[in-house]
Amino acid sequence: MSETTEHHEDWKPSYNPWLIAIVVTLAAFMEILDTTIVNVALPHIAGSLSSSNNEATWALTSYLVANGIVLTISGWLGDLLGRKRYFLICIAMFTVCSFLCGIAQSLAQLIIFRLMQGFFGGGLQPNQQSIILDTFPPARRGAAFGVAAIAVVIAPIIGPTLGGYITDQATWRWIFFINIPVGIIATFFISVMVEDPPWEKNRRNRGIDYIGLGLIAIGLGSFQIMMDRGEDADWFNSGFIRVMALLAFVGISGAIGWLLIAKKPIVDLSVFKDKNFTGGCIMIGATGGILYAGAVIIPQLAQTVLMYTPTWAGLILSPGGVAVVLLIPLVGRLMTVMQTRYVIALGFTIMGFAFLYATTLVPNVDFKTLAFMRTFQSSALAFLFVPISTVAYMTLPRELNSDGSALFAMFRNVFGSVGISLATSQITQRSQVHQSYLSQWATPFHQPYQALVAQYEQSLRAMGHAGAGVHDTAVGHVYQVMRTQVAILAYTDVFFYCAVVAFTVVPFCFLLSAKIGGMRPGGGH
Repeated sequence: MSETTEHHEDWKPSYNPWLIAIVVTLAAFMEILDTTIVNVALPHIAGSLSSSNNEATWALTSYLVANGIVLTISGWLGDLLGRKRYFLICIAMFTVCSFLCGIAQSLAQLIIFRLMQGFFGGGLQPNQQSIILDTFPPARRGAAFGVAAIAVVIAPIIGPTLGGYITDQATWRWIFFINIPVGIIATFFISVMVEDPPWEKNRRNRGIDYIGLGLIAIGLGSFQIMMDRGEDADWFNSGFIRVMALLAFVGISGAIGWLLIAKKPIVDLSVFKDKNFTGGCIMIGATGGILYAGAVIIPQLAQTVLMYTPTWAGLILSPGGVAVVLLIPLVGRLMTVMQTRYVIALGFTIMGFAFLYATTLVPNVDFKTLAFMRTFQSSALAFLFVPISTVAYMTLPRELNSDGSALFAMFRNVFGSVGISLATSQITQRSQVHQSYLSQWATPFHQPYQALVAQYEQSLRAMGHAGAGVHDTAVGHVYQVMRTQVAILAYTDVFFYCAVVAFTVVPFCFLLSAKIGGMRPGGGH
């Protein structure tokens, strides 16, 4: 072994690795929080900026489009600019763009600033993960990823709660302004504490792969637009969505083909030669899809069906965040005595049963039951994110960490968008199916229907109502009960589909390597 290589192997960060993990996670937490905190504020943004709710959702779409593209190419940008320099640029500009979003005076301004915010925010998650990979030796990465999990798992959970509270108590502009002090603190400490290791400093610039960059931008950008706007545009009945789907297919398939033959590709797909990394990407994709779907549809159920305020709808998710924080250290210890693939399989099994339990939902469900359902679901994430991340990078060559981190984060976010879109579209579709079925019984010739109408008429008369309008009011009440029942049935269907996805992934967990070098006895399994 050469002296240079030995020096590289002996390299250690100047500051405590745990402090470095905390400060880089702070930056990633801020960015991931912004993917969900805006959701509950969209109606307020629309009203404030004199636009429709449909138009206001472009503030979310623009962010996701830019974010998804940059996530994939962040490894190349880190090589081009230097990882630490690129990370600092991303944090500083994300903070500036947050301020610009907060002072936007029109929807067009907000969309442009959100696009910029997504562009700079896209580099934060992969850089956070690659810095942690280089800062900690393989045997300690599992514990370090426990810190990273706070950003990835907790931020989407508390985002709706925090967004709802801020919107109710102040104004939607503060959901952007709160990033400013966090961004300033993170920029300062990262500039002082984080350093590029020798192998990062000596990495050769890959140049600019214009073809790969263009295909990735077209493919992922069009895909994100299709998934985010598909439900509002009636999916493939819309010419716009069909064009986006075509561009997504051409862009993504073209990018894969080009990156496989290019001499200096913008993203090195050789990372997928590592079986554990490939399996980890698939599993983190499934986890992201279910995580984001649940984080969106449960507050949606609370607000649209149960008439909760944004704050109370968000609070349903909060106990789940606490459960994850408490369980992650226990899972870390479990990984030292149980094969990691078994821990992951256990996590997906718990998640499957949690969503099966959620199919017992009823129209008069109370807050405690809803919060418990979501806590049960969230607790499974503690058994998934850290073990999956540990397995994915354990056998990946060090020089591929940057590209691996970028693609790993891309899988989680892209499948998260897919999960949200499929869940919301299925709620609409299944509502139509259940309404069609139930409406055939809402006729004067169906005795239980007549009995229910008569019961409401009797109650109305007892409250002092009289006249011919009593019957019409009673029928209206019955119709509202039916609409609520239809919605509840649709949500239970989606919960069942999530359970099926979770259980389907379980067998694939056992395809991961049984023994992985570099971990303590027991944890290497």
